[in-house]
Amino acid sequence: MFIAKVTGSIVSTQKVSSMTGHKLLVVEPYRLEGEKRDRLVTTGRTFISVDTIGAGEGDFVLVVQGSSARLTPETKPLPIDACIIGIVDTVHIDKRSVYDRDK
Repeated sequence: MFIAKVTGSIVSTQKVSSMTGHKLLVVEPYRLEGEKRDRLVTTGRTFISVDTIGAGEGDFVLVVQGSSARLTPETKPLPIDACIIGIVDTVHIDKRSVYDRDK
C-alpha cells in the first residue's frame, strides 16, 4: 500500500465489458522527504488506478497493487493491478503533521 496524489483521469470508450462503469484515475506515488522528513514529495512515477471510493483530482489517496487490488467486493472480477481504497485526511510522522487535507 502507498500514498499517491490523484493527478488526472482516463477515459476509455473501448474496454473489456467488466471494466464498464469503473472510474480510472492517474495517481502519482508520494514518499516522505528524505532529510527533514517534514513533507511528502513525489516519486516522479505514475500509475492508473481504479477508483472505488469517489476520489478526485488533487486528493491524496491510499493505493494497493497486485493481487491486493482484487480483494475488494467491487474489484474481485476485474483485470486490474491498482486500486484506490481510501482518501487520506492526515499523515503524521515522528509526532509531526506532514500532510493535512484541510490545510
